[in-house]
Amino acid sequence: MTYSPEIRERLERDAKEIIGRYPKTRSALLPLLHLVQSEDGYVSDDGQEFCAEMLGISKAEVTGVATFYTMYKRKPAGDYHVGVCINALCAVMGGDEIWEQLSEHVGVGHEETTGDGKVSLERLECNAACDFAPVMMVNWEFFDNQTPESAKQLVDDLRAGKDVAPTRGPKKLCTFKEASRVLAGLPDDLAGEGPSAAGPSLEGLKVAKAKGWKAPEA
Repeated sequence: MTYSPEIRERLERDAKEIIGRYPKTRSALLPLLHLVQSEDGYVSDDGQEFCAEMLGISKAEVTGVATFYTMYKRKPAGDYHVGVCINALCAVMGGDEIWEQLSEHVGVGHEETTGDGKVSLERLECNAACDFAPVMMVNWEFFDNQTPESAKQLVDDLRAGKDVAPTRGPKKLCTFKEASRVLAGLPDDLAGEGPSAAGPSLEGLKVAKAKGWKAPEA
């Protein structure tokens, strides 16, 4: 795969905007990897070469970073990348069962993508949302308090092209490529939509206010 002149021009334009935000050019590597992932659906060989060229570093340096972080995919992800948390609390609350049934239902395993390219699955170690366990994420948007049945229905709806909204956050669920572009630092202006915290996340704050508790002075 080689980028067409049109794609190359667009990537260079976005890359230069991103690089310009950093005092040291190579510091832009992480967002640039998200940028090429937003184009290809994974960090392709061409994407790594593009990053190396734009930053003036070796491809080996790029590859070392791209293969270290799990958010950078080494093969094409689905339009909707579904992560099931199987860490301690989510597992106890049903995350393991959700993973087993969902994987069997969809017919793919960890870091695999359905034949139609719609959905890929990942076993996630933590979604940082234990108060809503068991939790899943689709393109890094939260789907709280899941069950095996709701998880399977969610994936069926995604594959059928139905409108699906996250439990929290924006009303619109973006694609994996669109999410990667946002992570590259090119916002879609949806970050302010919906509640960022709700329900169980606020219980501790309510107790602290009722009891007059305050954080220690710095």
